[in-house]
Amino acid sequence: MTLNETHDRNLKSWIESANNPGTDFPIQNLPFATFLSASSDRSRVGVAIGNMVLDLRACVHERFFSDSVAQGCDADDLSFLMAAGLVHSSELRRAISGLLAENSERRPEQCLVPMSECTLLLPTRIGDYSDFYASIHHATNVGSMFRPDNPLLPNYKHVPIGYHGRASSIIPSGTPVQRPMGQTLDAASGKPSFGLSRSLDYECEVGAFIGVANELGKPVSIEDAGSHIFGLCLVNDWSARDIQSWEYQPLGPFLSKSFATTISPWVVTMEALEPYRVPRPARPAGDPEPLPYLDGAIDRDGGAIDLTLEVRICSRKMREQGIAPLRLSRAHFRELYWTLAQLVTHHTSNGCNLRPGDLLASGTVSNAAKDSRGCLLELTWRGAEPLTLPTGEARKFLEDGDEAVITGYCENASAIRIGFGECRAIVQA
Repeated sequence: MTLNETHDRNLKSWIESANNPGTDFPIQNLPFATFLSASSDRSRVGVAIGNMVLDLRACVHERFFSDSVAQGCDADDLSFLMAAGLVHSSELRRAISGLLAENSERRPEQCLVPMSECTLLLPTRIGDYSDFYASIHHATNVGSMFRPDNPLLPNYKHVPIGYHGRASSIIPSGTPVQRPMGQTLDAASGKPSFGLSRSLDYECEVGAFIGVANELGKPVSIEDAGSHIFGLCLVNDWSARDIQSWEYQPLGPFLSKSFATTISPWVVTMEALEPYRVPRPARPAGDPEPLPYLDGAIDRDGGAIDLTLEVRICSRKMREQGIAPLRLSRAHFRELYWTLAQLVTHHTSNGCNLRPGDLLASGTVSNAAKDSRGCLLELTWRGAEPLTLPTGEARKFLEDGDEAVITGYCENASAIRIGFGECRAIVQA
């Protein structure tokens, strides 16, 4: 994929809010979502531009698109656009950019809806969800808590580690999260009991939506993997750490993860992210190089994405006192040990078929510094180093009424800043 006129950092929109410094949604972004408006009870596809949403169904009905571009724009969600492939989505992006540019002769003003009047839904029906463990810093930190003498298992540097999650409990940003029940081990008695989790945690992750499918039995090569990813979102893979530590051996996470996964509603396309591609990180001296099926020139030269992720927390008491959410961490997605293309390639290497709308998550994104750790398990070191909130409250893990907020943005010297919106939810009993 190459840069084109839609990436021009000097491009402006006739929608003034899209030109505001720091906006997540300038004309260079144009992410997709599925939404409901106050005037309709049928979901539709929209594009974010400043503080407005461009209703693509309305654009079709008002004949702002050619017949070829209009395909999928009248749908109830993003499923058609995801499956249609990068050529079609690129053509649609060009058409939308042209309509919204400040020099546009045709302005679809009647097709705009204030974002504040929209209810944002899941982008598409998610058939399958897989979660990976792509941050070596996260894997090493967690491993050292439970296996101090052997924190990183010997397969980690050879194979992308992942597990199959639960698609049915994926929820859009803003949906409250119920504290889960589960079986936990009492350390003092050595006996298990059943009750509410007391070690509820967030996990700051990035999700990749699959676009074009691969056939069952036909793996996706590392050179072709990028063409199967439609776009990215933010993910909070909620985790009940006390349930997890009791149940995960020998088969891995189960009920400690399946109760809820929150995702941001806006899907930032891979084309919008093209200016922020960077070479994948060089492996440290002594580390094995990826096996040939996980290695390719395209991935080496531009397999990482320069995306900054931040996590904030706001307790009930903080909201009552009007205190802004406290930033807990800032991490860089570009530093992951495994790239998105490697995740797709490995997932399909046994012939597994990925379908449009399937979601692949990166796993917790953590870097080397303490203030870049993407979950409370790492930040509080399993509760041994509690955090102090502006109200004086201490936190080892999340309490009822706490809200976790994940944000993400890309920027560099040659491209304008684009953002992902928010992935947020409040914990309730």
